[in-house]
Amino acid sequence: MKSMKKLFSLLLALCLLCGLAAGASASTFTDAHGNVIELDDSLEAYAGYTLCGADDAARKGETNLGDLWSDALRWFAVSGEINNFFEEDDVTAGNTAIAVDADHIVALWNGGNLRADVAEGKFGAEQLAEVLPYPNKVAVVYMTGSQLTEALEAASQALPYTEETAAACASFMQVSGLRYTVDTSKEYDRGEAYNDKWFRSASLGRVTVDEVNGQPFDAEALYAVITSNANFNGMDSSYVFKAAAEENEKSTITTAVVRDVVWQYLADALNNVVGEAYAENAGRIIIR
Repeated sequence: MKSMKKLFSLLLALCLLCGLAAGASASTFTDAHGNVIELDDSLEAYAGYTLCGADDAARKGETNLGDLWSDALRWFAVSGEINNFFEEDDVTAGNTAIAVDADHIVALWNGGNLRADVAEGKFGAEQLAEVLPYPNKVAVVYMTGSQLTEALEAASQALPYTEETAAACASFMQVSGLRYTVDTSKEYDRGEAYNDKWFRSASLGRVTVDEVNGQPFDAEALYAVITSNANFNGMDSSYVFKAAAEENEKSTITTAVVRDVVWQYLADALNNVVGEAYAENAGRIIIR
């Protein structure tokens, strides 16, 4: 009888260990930089439609996932939630809020950082980690309207999307708070080479910013661009972001993790339901 009890205890212990291991596996994710991150398994939302990010969808043109993602970033700034995530040095220097009105706040997110679909139905933290397998943080870059146009011109330089241009199309920007047009019948005016797949813009002409938050675009105005720390630091074609950030000391990288911000938007603004507003893309980007 004692031997049977020992055997039963051993089997129970093994089951518990297996259960713990399975639980740990289900609540962690290894990101694209090799960091093991903990996932909050309690997070749950519902998508009424498939949100498109797989198969380079967000590199080819506007997608509903790109709209959702950039909307989350702009909401984070306009709502004032971002004010709780400025670095200590910013707070000490008095940089504790976005320094322009809401109608001058936009969000730009590069399509290469949207890597997977979110399927219709229930989804959780793991699905968002698959969409964005990078530890990006939210950044604010202050740009003039002319700099914003150049940033979009450079980001769109590899369009139209083909097998040959796919890698360079990673810089293509999904947006919130503005509408713009890319005229691919005009050649991109390549300037100095930048990074390994991109070139600075020698002149503007392919991209037109049509409006900003329902207002006429102003090339001289100052806009707050909500984006990622990677763009802030000049990733891909983002040389304008880096230059603009260096010119304006209020430009900064916050402590907010992008995936967490998207979840906060889902919970606070959408009540955890991605509904009809994201059934398809919102028509913010025209590619001719």
